[in-house]
Amino acid sequence: MNVTVWNENVHEKTEPAVLEVHPHGLHETLKGIIQEIPEAKVRVATLDMPSAGLPQEVLDTTDVLVWWAHMAHEKVPDDVVDAVCKRVLAGMGLIVLHSGHYSKVLQRLLGTTCDLRWRDGAYERLFCIEPSHPIAEGIPPVIELGIDECYGERFDIPKPDDVIFSGWFDIGETFRSGCTWTRGYGKIFYFQPGHETNRSYYNPHVRRIIQNACKWACPKVYRGEFGAPEIRPTLEESRLGPETSAK
Repeated sequence: MNVTVWNENVHEKTEPAVLEVHPHGLHETLKGIIQEIPEAKVRVATLDMPSAGLPQEVLDTTDVLVWWAHMAHEKVPDDVVDAVCKRVLAGMGLIVLHSGHYSKVLQRLLGTTCDLRWRDGAYERLFCIEPSHPIAEGIPPVIELGIDECYGERFDIPKPDDVIFSGWFDIGETFRSGCTWTRGYGKIFYFQPGHETNRSYYNPHVRRIIQNACKWACPKVYRGEFGAPEIRPTLEESRLGPETSAK
C-alpha cells in the first residue's frame, strides 16, 4: 500500500505553537501514524514542492492520498486539483483531514461548498455510531478526545454513504465527524479531528481510525478512466450472427 501524505506546510512556517505540537510538521506526524501499518510505504508531499508535491508520477504510484490543509487552499494549482480528482475517479483512495474540508479537491469531488460553523478550543467527545464499518474496527463506542477545534452543523456536504463518527462538543454543538463517499471507483473518507495546535493525532484511537481508513480506501485494482466506448457487437449483429455481419 503506497500512501502519500500531503500537507500545505504553511502553519509550520508562521506559527511556533504548531511546531510545539508537531516538531517536524503535521506531515511527519501523519507519516508516523501510517508507518505503523506494516504493509504501508509512506512519503510526504507539501505545497512548496514542485507541482505542489504531486506531479503525475507521484499520483500514478499513490494508492491512498492523505490530505491536510487549512490556510492555502486557493494556492493549490488547478491542474494539480484536476489530476488528483481524475486519479480518485480511477480508484485512488482519498483521506481528507480536519480543515481539508475546504480544499478544492474535496469541493470538486463532492460538488458542494463543504461549509460549516467553527469555534476554537472546545472539549470534544467522539461517538462511534457505525461500529460495523471497517474504519471503526477496534474503536470503542466513545472517545474522550479532549480539546480540539469545534466544527458545527450545517456541514454542507452531499448525503454520505456512511456517517461513522459523530462529534459532540461541550459548547453544545454536534457534527458529522467521520463520513464516507464513493466517487467513480475511488473511496473518500473525511475525518474532523486534528486542529494544528491540538494533540488529537497523538490519541491512539484517532491514529487507529486513520490507519483503518487507509486500509479501507486502498484500491484492490484500478479501473482506469471513465469513457464511452462503443458497444460491440450491436444488437443487429448479434441477431444476424457472425457470418452475416461479416458480409
